[in-house]
Amino acid sequence: MKACIIAVGSELLTPFRVDTNSLAITERLNAIGYEIRMKAVLGDDVDELAKVLAAAFGTVDLIVTTGGLGPTADDITRDAIAKALALPLDLHEPIADRLRARFAERGLTMPEINRRQAMVPRTATVIENRNGSAPGLWLERGGTALLVLPGPPREMIPMLEGIIEERLSSRSGGAGLFRRVIRITGRTESDVDARAEPIYSRWLTMPVPIATTILAVSGQIELHLTASASDRRAADAALEAAVGELQAELGSVIYSVDGRPLEAVVGDLLRQAGWTIAAAESCTGGLLMSRLTDVPGSSDYVDRGVVCYSDRAKVELLDVPAALIEEHGAVSEPVARAMADGIRRVAASDVGIGITGIAGPGGGTAEKPVGTVAVAVTANDAQRVRTFRFFGGREMVKFQSAQAAMNMLRLMMLNI
Repeated sequence: MKACIIAVGSELLTPFRVDTNSLAITERLNAIGYEIRMKAVLGDDVDELAKVLAAAFGTVDLIVTTGGLGPTADDITRDAIAKALALPLDLHEPIADRLRARFAERGLTMPEINRRQAMVPRTATVIENRNGSAPGLWLERGGTALLVLPGPPREMIPMLEGIIEERLSSRSGGAGLFRRVIRITGRTESDVDARAEPIYSRWLTMPVPIATTILAVSGQIELHLTASASDRRAADAALEAAVGELQAELGSVIYSVDGRPLEAVVGDLLRQAGWTIAAAESCTGGLLMSRLTDVPGSSDYVDRGVVCYSDRAKVELLDVPAALIEEHGAVSEPVARAMADGIRRVAASDVGIGITGIAGPGGGTAEKPVGTVAVAVTANDAQRVRTFRFFGGREMVKFQSAQAAMNMLRLMMLNI
């Protein structure tokens, strides 16, 4: 089944407000078999919204709108629906009575402007809003249903859940879209796709078809697998087989097959080994330790971290020899190794990580351009040291540096 989502509100077209409702609606509709074919954000313009609504009818099975149901003149969703479907707006007395009662409970008289919220397109079914003043609406025209929801999430989500249970779930017969996210690091998007495409291109014609989307984000690649199945059991079996094929082809570059971030994967490995970790960070400014401690329960394995941005800090806090910095430069593998060994010695931890680099935009040279980062991971019986050249702005270089350090630790702990 096909659906589209329309978020209404001029504020959503500014840098100050983000449409998060569409994400929540998409997740819930996917679970009952609806594929979202379009999302739109429209300002408070009756004519524009009416045009979009009129065009959507007949092309999808379900239209969901959020927002624009308040009492003020810029709350135009009801008016746009009436215009798109050539329906009159009628005053719904039970809504008006309930609104007056809400104001009376607070010792207030309902302003006349709030009567707008009781205006309902003829033939629409009113959906009670137990958490706010704006009721929802349900209309059907031809083969398309229109679900009209308020904008505030605390009002919108419970109303959506109720409609899914009462009206939408039965239409899917238990079918749904079920997802699995595979995360990869250490490879480019084109390299991953060249190896994975011959595999996932076959899945669309399988008994349980699986669609695949490849996404490149900073420091990692994501493969999103979406199975269209009659029930979760069938989907899980198909997805498990698909993941197995990709693991066989891509191997250790896959660090997560269940959507977990790299810091959670590394944390689980440290916990299982009973190891503790400490880190000395220069160019990343504490980002590595911040990400590791974002994981609940990370106190089981995180000991400490220091930000030693200056050469003096490296010498005073970690006993990195000044002569080593003078000979090789602060951004070098010998210094990164000395930083990792130094923090591991100070913390008496099982693992030490040292990161030193040039995040930019200044500070680069012909020999060591911006994005040059040296990373060292040391343990009692193993060590990994590597120099990377990352591209992108300062934030991207910092993120990729922390990502690379965690991946080096992951591979070392897996003996890869």
